[in-house]
Amino acid sequence: MKAEYDFSKASKNPYARRLKRQITIRLDPATVDYFKGLAEETGLPYQNLINLFLRDCAHQKRKPIVHWRPRAKRVP
Repeated sequence: MKAEYDFSKASKNPYARRLKRQITIRLDPATVDYFKGLAEETGLPYQNLINLFLRDCAHQKRKPIVHWRPRAKRVP
């Protein structure tokens, strides 16, 4: 392996943008802390762990179990 490499003539990967899409997602602090803890254990970035978890859920076609409380009726 060389001590230094010359990347002055390198070009960006034209397919890199297709690999992942940047989005904004709001997560509660406990969820972020959980994945950051896993990140320390595994040595993987916590964003990658979240992505892997969500990808697995999509692959397994898992659906969340959500229990909504009925809204209180408005009194006029």
